[in-house]
Amino acid sequence: MYTPFDFSEAVGHRRDYIDERLREGSPVVGIATASGLMLVTIRRSQRKVFEIYDRHMFSAIGNQSDIEAIRLASINMAHQEGFERSPDDVTMHRLVGFTLSPAIKKGFGDQMVVPFVLKALFAEAGTGTGADGFYVLNYDGEFRRSERAAVVAGSAAAEDKMLERLGDLEALGSLPVPQALDLALRAWCAGARVALQQSVIGRRDDDDISPLKAVEGEEADKAFLHDELKDASVEAALLERKSAKDVRFRLLTADEVGQVLAAF
Repeated sequence: MYTPFDFSEAVGHRRDYIDERLREGSPVVGIATASGLMLVTIRRSQRKVFEIYDRHMFSAIGNQSDIEAIRLASINMAHQEGFERSPDDVTMHRLVGFTLSPAIKKGFGDQMVVPFVLKALFAEAGTGTGADGFYVLNYDGEFRRSERAAVVAGSAAAEDKMLERLGDLEALGSLPVPQALDLALRAWCAGARVALQQSVIGRRDDDDISPLKAVEGEEADKAFLHDELKDASVEAALLERKSAKDVRFRLLTADEVGQVLAAF
């Protein structure tokens, strides 16, 4: 006989399984700049930041197949909405709240369905900083909105550390792109280090834990990022609020990223 306790226990097992899979994923930082919204991460192979529609972009951590499924579903829904109604009617709230969230929530609660292993970060550029929006969509279908900044990482502790590193969120939105990228990379380092430490602790190897306890501060950021970039690269995309071009989305060039990395 299947009881409510059995259901709660099964849901708990699904959370534990997904959390473990996400723990070592490369974090993503979303930050408002004077020019628009920026998503920043470190990738080793496949791209992690994508355009969704005119004023929308997306990134995530998790299984690549699940990320691709959500990306395609988002693009299809946005273009269908824009064609049937109007491009101005395509909003991230409608996309996340009315389409993606219910489907992911249903899949997570159905014990006969394989759940999505991902945390997604969507960005929507408005006409001003007050109209910007970041949406974080969790693997259980829950989502939250913020204006100035948002992060996704493999654990709540890593996300808290990243937001702490970003500092006063009210001050964001007026930063030039290079300064915002520098801050985002430092936040990424903070989250990635916490995730790494938790992964080591999970393996209960005291010899590996002790060196990580001292990993803090600006010099640690530099050393950690240098080590990560030996076999990885920075991926940063800007979604401009105002642009003379039809396409607002663009990836930052190697020169733009290199100028910021020179300070590390």
